[in-house]
Amino acid sequence: MQRRQSSKTPKQPPQVHHKNQTDLSAWRKGGRTDPEKSVQIHQSPNCQKNDSKQDSLEQALRYFEKVQDRVSLKKSDVLQKHLTTVESIALQRGLPPEGFDVLLNVALSGKLADTVNTRLLKSLVPASVIPENSVVSSVSWLCVSKCSGNVQLLFLRWLITVFDFIDHKEQLHALYGFFFSFLQDEKMCPYVCHLLYLLTRKESVKPFRIRRLLDLQAKMGMQPHLQALLSLYKLYCPELVTITLPGKKKTYFKNSEGPWKAAINAVRRRNQESSPVSQPLFLGTAQPQSRKRKWNTQLIIPASSTNRNNLEEDREKNRVDLYSTNESLPLEQLQTFSQLLQNIHHLEFPSQMGSVLTNPLLLHYMNCIKDESVYLRLYYWMGQTLREECTWCVADNNQYEEEFKDFLETVYKTECFLQEGFSSCEEFLYKSLPLWDGCSCRSQVLRLVSWIPLSSFSEMKSHLYDPLAQLFFTSSLYFKCSVLESLKELLQNWLNCHVIHLDSESDSQVHSLNTTLSGLVNVVAELIHFVGWISTVALRLENNPTFLLYFILDFYETVCDMYLRYNLPLLIMPPAGVFYPALLSMDSVSLNQLCYIMYRYRTNLVAAKENELSKKRILQFKFSSQTYQEYNRYIIAMVGCLWTSSAFQKDIHPQGLQMDDELLKKTTAQEFKTSFNIVYHPAMMGYAVLFLQQAQPDDTTLNFSLIKGKKWDWYLKYLYAQGLKGLKVFIESSINRISQASHSKAEN
Repeated sequence: MQRRQSSKTPKQPPQVHHKNQTDLSAWRKGGRTDPEKSVQIHQSPNCQKNDSKQDSLEQALRYFEKVQDRVSLKKSDVLQKHLTTVESIALQRGLPPEGFDVLLNVALSGKLADTVNTRLLKSLVPASVIPENSVVSSVSWLCVSKCSGNVQLLFLRWLITVFDFIDHKEQLHALYGFFFSFLQDEKMCPYVCHLLYLLTRKESVKPFRIRRLLDLQAKMGMQPHLQALLSLYKLYCPELVTITLPGKKKTYFKNSEGPWKAAINAVRRRNQESSPVSQPLFLGTAQPQSRKRKWNTQLIIPASSTNRNNLEEDREKNRVDLYSTNESLPLEQLQTFSQLLQNIHHLEFPSQMGSVLTNPLLLHYMNCIKDESVYLRLYYWMGQTLREECTWCVADNNQYEEEFKDFLETVYKTECFLQEGFSSCEEFLYKSLPLWDGCSCRSQVLRLVSWIPLSSFSEMKSHLYDPLAQLFFTSSLYFKCSVLESLKELLQNWLNCHVIHLDSESDSQVHSLNTTLSGLVNVVAELIHFVGWISTVALRLENNPTFLLYFILDFYETVCDMYLRYNLPLLIMPPAGVFYPALLSMDSVSLNQLCYIMYRYRTNLVAAKENELSKKRILQFKFSSQTYQEYNRYIIAMVGCLWTSSAFQKDIHPQGLQMDDELLKKTTAQEFKTSFNIVYHPAMMGYAVLFLQQAQPDDTTLNFSLIKGKKWDWYLKYLYAQGLKGLKVFIESSINRISQASHSKAEN
């Protein structure tokens, strides 16, 4: 009863002390007042127009502040006039901070009809920040139930949408229990859970609140909003929440933005275009804003959410005991890595999780302290932002492609810093790739693909491989190469995570990794088979271009070394559709690459066979005999081509080069047997010409048959000197005569 009486007392506009907050006179000019430029501003041609709007807004605010009795909208021209003024100015320029207290109080006090209250709430578009005192004052009206349920629901949706614009959060955190009491209302429950999700801290988690949520879950079933709040509670206090919750991240909350987000974006763009220099800074930041949308302004570190009247005085006060305080450290005081280490256990994260992406110190914190609540908040924010801002999934977003590119680039750099992919990015890619045209934000999307976390093949096939394959086969050569580069980086990231995982496990835990390792081997094998398939088709479609072949062989340079370099018991040979185009390539770079790859395959297979025979490994994944047989077939073909000139006779691969002599004679090619050795090979003939010119400068006939005997050995040394290291290690490891000579030389 006492609360009801106190709520009826007239409320004075709050005196909010905020360094970056504007007043009405500054808002009139679209910026802060500047004594040195006041004369110039008043001489602006738009000054009279701004003054007129300012006067109209001030009159409207005074009217709504003094209104007492219920006024009919249809019968009152004055109410219609002032309501229209507020709506038009809010949608055009946004409302100044001082206007929210008046409009929130009149909308929630029940003095006017629901139609008016709804229109007032929908017009609450901020030009800069929203004073916390105004929000707290308006929340008090919910205690006395003066407004209808629909108005209360609309207020909660507005509060969630503009949460990042509230200058401080401490008093709102103090109202956590009050908001929690509204969970019993089924209509308001989803939005109350959303608001509580934003407000929850570790100290907010109490046993009685967990019991209440479990009771609601038993009554309503497994609702996404209840699951979200329970998941956050469990991350903070796993000992209190003992039930099993689904681990898959999903869209927990309904879209609560209503008409406000589009209006906020429109106001920002309009204000910044009209006054890019003197525009009031949003969210209390101390940096000039670029012309970005809401998510991009969140990438700038906001002011701390602590409730302080004079931030500068507190900085001076805390400067001495910065390393000894036991209270939460405000974000704006964190400047160096040493400060992060000293205060790592009581660091206060910003309410806007997007600001974490551009703060290296906070990213270091996420690397050092595996705080699941931080990741959960970041995943939720990032997933929501990616869904809403995607330029090819959401209509009318094409004009913001450059901004979305910048955002995706920031997310990618964060993943590189943390050395792990975000599940929200994975979900975004799986849902958006079937709709992607392969052009919008191409570089950024393919970079995000390289950080997709390891998951089951069936899920990756339907959500990643199939959409990529459709785009791959129908796109340009450059796009094909970009996809191959991205898949190579994806493979490397998986392998690096595997190595880190092995290093962090003790020997006693090796047996328990058997299932996990088997799953990794299967998923990696499927990725390699997928790349082999699309590479074979692409080489046929594009007629074996050297540029494409380079990226394909670059992928297999990682594959051929997985056993020794990444400790993964898996080796997969390239398909014949990749091997033979590389072997018969017109370019020496491709041939040299192939030689190095086959050398590394041999080294890895020999090591695997030795480990298998010695049984040194506890976990032994034996390579199939098919892998060794396929390698031997390729080696016979390569040695027959490059060295013994017998590829057409001895190549036993089903897709190989073996041909009858009668058929070869019909080609009318002279010396067809030696057509692909290291002298006559199309990729090596240029080196042979230069060698003969240096060895016999007076002979202009260029007789390649002279390169034999000692000159053959000199020619080999000449090739090695030209940087063909892959050819060198292949010949020294696979040709018996050269191999024995190099071994004896090494022993001497």
